[in-house]
Amino acid sequence: MVMRSRRLEDLFGARLDALSYQDIKDLVGNPEAAEAEDLDYKRPHYASDDKGREELAKDVAALANHRGGVLVLGMAEAKGVPSRVFDVDLDDHHLRRMRQVIANNTAPPVPYETIPVPNPDAPGTGFLLLAVPRSPQAPHAVTAPPTKASKDVLRYPRRGGSQTDWLTETVVATAYRARYTAAAARDERLTDVESDIVLSVVERDTPQIIVALVPEVPGEMTINAGTFERNRVELLGTEFHLGQGHRLFNHVTVGARRLIAREDRGNQGARAELHRDGSAATVLPLHRHQLTIRGDEVDLQFVEPGEVVYQLLCALPFLAGHARDRTAASGTAVVKAVLVNDIGSHPDATMHTLAEYRDPVPMTVDRLHHGTGRRLQTSTQPCEYAYSEATVLIDDVADHGRGLLQAAAVLADELLHAYGIPETGLITPDGELRADGFTDRNRGALTVWARQHDLIEEP
Repeated sequence: MVMRSRRLEDLFGARLDALSYQDIKDLVGNPEAAEAEDLDYKRPHYASDDKGREELAKDVAALANHRGGVLVLGMAEAKGVPSRVFDVDLDDHHLRRMRQVIANNTAPPVPYETIPVPNPDAPGTGFLLLAVPRSPQAPHAVTAPPTKASKDVLRYPRRGGSQTDWLTETVVATAYRARYTAAAARDERLTDVESDIVLSVVERDTPQIIVALVPEVPGEMTINAGTFERNRVELLGTEFHLGQGHRLFNHVTVGARRLIAREDRGNQGARAELHRDGSAATVLPLHRHQLTIRGDEVDLQFVEPGEVVYQLLCALPFLAGHARDRTAASGTAVVKAVLVNDIGSHPDATMHTLAEYRDPVPMTVDRLHHGTGRRLQTSTQPCEYAYSEATVLIDDVADHGRGLLQAAAVLADELLHAYGIPETGLITPDGELRADGFTDRNRGALTVWARQHDLIEEP
């Protein structure tokens, strides 16, 4: 997974993994491309001596400890502005040496990715980009022996403007505490985000799927009159349901540190809450089938596996896209999916519903015969409340790639375990769709979308 940065992509004119040699060469003399907190230029490769190892470890750790960024090797700079191209060798020897230096001289090892950008007129040479995301494992220490006298065994660099600063002991101690408490904070945040949207739809008494996402490293979205109008227009034009080619949300409003988008269908409409820190949640009604087994009243309802998976596939990129594109969150995120037969069955809603007026119909997850329309019993037992969790790569999910399919498969399979179903069988282990297993309501639309993204397993 290549790091994503809206600022750098706007500056370069393309994604980092799609840059051409000319794209980078054109930065020469551009003052807007000057070195910054997330951008640094190096003329040659890092030297193989002690000083070179220390510099490489320091530069990547400084980016990881701040907001992430890119090191461009093969470009000279004058007062921070790229001034002249000096191609570097792109051979495996240099890449292996860098990997060893970073692994052996940073603690914990800094995550990064190398992106060679070859010169079409000089094979084997060109620019080499080191893409370093903001790290949830920060602070990263430089363990290489200092080339200047230092009393510190472990030194912690952090990018500051176009320079690198060394963190004080107080800042390091604070950062360590933040690292160790981050996981607990994410879990608590996930619970809060999920609970908020559940309580906003507590009156719904039909099957619903709730999906909540919290980035491992929070982002930041400014909410003011200008950004709200821009986001409102964007959300009203969002195609939420994959492959169906129509818009979903009819209303966008501001809530407490969040945007709220909802569909104009009352209790049968979708609702999304998009938080300022990149967290987000959505609740979606599921199409259900009702059965009468012992008399005239409905005493069983079921949803099809394809309905569950399709709604997950719609929700995940929407939520991940908010985290990445509106708040600049990157890296990984924790996702929780919840399947309920009635919002009143959700633990957070129990205290807010009157049990004597709610008598939820038992729900199973079963298939429907495409030809006869008869129920094909798939579940072994009904379930009122089921949940699953997964850690996903924000960019992979937001980009509608195979990571999206794999994330949806993990979440859907675990949800269906509560109904006695081992797996949906709708997504292969390597992340390809089996579209014929989806429902009549969404099979065609999903096939169109999957073909556009080369994600379908053709018969």
